Amino acid sequence: MKNNIFDLTLEKLEEVLVSNGFKKFNATQVFEGIYKRKVDNFDDINNISKNLKSFLNENYEIKYLSVLECLKSKDTNKYLLETNESSIECVLMKQYYGNSLCISTQVGCNMGCAFCESGKLKCVKNLTPGEIVLQVLTIEKYGNIRIDNVVIMGIGEPFDNYDNLIDALNILVCPKGIDLGSRKITVSTCGIIPKIHAFADLHIQVNLAISLHAPTDKIRNKLMPISKVYNMNDLMKAVDYYISKTNRRVTMEYIMLDGINDSEECAQLLSKLLKGKLVYVNLIPYNSTSSSEFKRASKNKIEKFYDILKKNGINVVTRKEMGKDIKGACGQLKASYDNKQ
Repeated sequence: MKNNIFDLTLEKLEEVLVSNGFKKFNATQVFEGIYKRKVDNFDDINNISKNLKSFLNENYEIKYLSVLECLKSKDTNKYLLETNESSIECVLMKQYYGNSLCISTQVGCNMGCAFCESGKLKCVKNLTPGEIVLQVLTIEKYGNIRIDNVVIMGIGEPFDNYDNLIDALNILVCPKGIDLGSRKITVSTCGIIPKIHAFADLHIQVNLAISLHAPTDKIRNKLMPISKVYNMNDLMKAVDYYISKTNRRVTMEYIMLDGINDSEECAQLLSKLLKGKLVYVNLIPYNSTSSSEFKRASKNKIEKFYDILKKNGINVVTRKEMGKDIKGACGQLKASYDNKQ
């Protein structure tokens, strides 16, 4: 079976080619062919030798993902894409500032967050760097569009697939590759502390988001099993470390769940927890599913929560709802498709 060329960073492709008797600059030629000119086969890369084309054709393939299903609404498209072994989701959000694509890093998820549809899809596979990157390339080709922003918040915990994630990020930001600005990419984690430290030490400009969803360990333990491994105090220390190393603002994601984490007391506790930190809070109206015990907080409660954070000097926004009518919650489309199969 041939390897997918999209799994290789520029540096790794350079190593492969040099070790097989080719020149280092040949890797740049191949990268520009597949990413800039978007060739469908190696023979269409006109500035490389026949020997190199033969080597690439023998060992690698240029293979995009297949679109199994596409659901559309006014400003959101949700796609189910086929990989070699399974299917994955990504969501295109058409914003006033450009096209944003939310992509996945795993097939299923091991984190088991109680409110998350993806958490019910047991992780069966880490996506390769190419499968992560190809979500962007496939949707660009399928829709004849340019993806301006990437949020890595789809199915899976990105830091549970850390090495492949970092390779994918290197391809996304590589000037010879997709050439997406680092600050136009956001990676979300539920809070795997060692990887937050490692990510900070990379000194890259990619944005970090923390799936927080509670102001205390007591509430968070009920929602997110990861918090029993890494408590709130240690998580906040990791956030402080990240900020000290990068001077980058961290997003705190907070899903508003009726009767769980939406009280005025929770808002006050969250304000105290985050006071003085270089963060902002993203309040997220919950996308209820038929299989979920949780309900979304009322509009009135969300507004009160927002006001309390504001009065306490916390930067906060309420996320615009997108894709509610097309199985917008992460994992819903895949779950529906798998059940039909």
